[in-house]
Amino acid sequence: MKGDKEIRHRPHWFEQFLEGWSVFWQNPLGKIGVTLLGIFALMAFSSFIPPLVNPMYHPMTGVDPEIYSSVGPSARHWLGTDFMGRDIFSQLLAGARIAFMVGVSAAFMSIFLGTAFGMIAGYMGGFVDTLLMRLADVIMVLPTLLVVLILASLFGQLNIWTIVLIIALFRWPGVSRVIRSQALTLKQRPFIEAARVAGASHIRIIFRHIMPNVLPLAFLYMTFRVTAAIIIEAALAFLGFGDPGTVSWGMMLQWVWKTGHMFKALYWLLPPGICISLITLSFYMIGRAMDEVLDPRLRREETAR
Repeated sequence: MKGDKEIRHRPHWFEQFLEGWSVFWQNPLGKIGVTLLGIFALMAFSSFIPPLVNPMYHPMTGVDPEIYSSVGPSARHWLGTDFMGRDIFSQLLAGARIAFMVGVSAAFMSIFLGTAFGMIAGYMGGFVDTLLMRLADVIMVLPTLLVVLILASLFGQLNIWTIVLIIALFRWPGVSRVIRSQALTLKQRPFIEAARVAGASHIRIIFRHIMPNVLPLAFLYMTFRVTAAIIIEAALAFLGFGDPGTVSWGMMLQWVWKTGHMFKALYWLLPPGICISLITLSFYMIGRAMDEVLDPRLRREETAR
C-alpha cells in the first residue's frame, strides 16, 4: 500500500524523467556514449592521484631523473615518457580533466546565451527579434577557429579560460535560432494566452512558461556544443596557440609534433588522438540518443524497423 501511494504521488516531471531515461537507456548509442563518458570522467577524477604517488608523475613539472628523452612504455611509465622524461599517462589523465572543463564550460555558456536570446527574440518579436537575429547572423558567419587564431596572434598565447569564453561567444547563434523557432510556436499556445490574461509579466511568461519547454532541446544541443569546444581547443593547442601552462590532449599532440616524434613515438602520438576522438564520439552518441527521447517519431521509426 505504501509503495502504491508513493507511485501515485510522484511529480509529473519525475514520471517524464523516468520515461525519458528508459527510452534513452534502451538505445545502444546511449549506453555506449554513457559508458565512454564514464571512463573519461574516471580518468579526470584520477588525474590528481599520480602526483601524490610521486612528484615525477606531475604532468607538467614532473620529470623522471633517470630518463632524458622519450622512451616507450614500461612498468614505471605505462605509456612511456615525452621528450623531457615526463610521464605520458599522467598527462593523458590531466588532459581528460581539461577536456571536461573546456567542453562543458564553453558549451554551458553558449547554450545559456543561445537559449536566453532565442527565448527573448521569439517571444518579443518585432524590433527585438530582428536585432538579436541579425547579431546572431553576423557572429554565425565568422569562422570561430580563424577568429581565435587572429586574436591569439594579436594578444599572444591565450589562457584556457579566455579560450573557453571566446568559444562560448561564437557558438551561441545556432542554438538561439532553434530556441527562437520553439518560442515562436509556444507563444501561440493557449496556456501562454491564459498567463497573459491572468496578468503575468513578460519575464514571468518567458522564464516560467516558455523556458521549461525549451530546456530539453537546449540540453540536446549542449551535447553537440561540447564536442565542438573540445575539438577547437585541441586544434588551437596543436597549432601552438593554446595555454602553455596547461596539459591538454591538443598540447600533447603539439609537443609530439614539434619535437619531431610524430612518426617515431606512436605510444606518445596515439593516446591523445584516440582520446579526443572517443570523447567527442561519446557526446555525439549521447546527443543522438537524446534526440530519440525528445522526438517520439524517431522511436516509432525504430520500432517499425
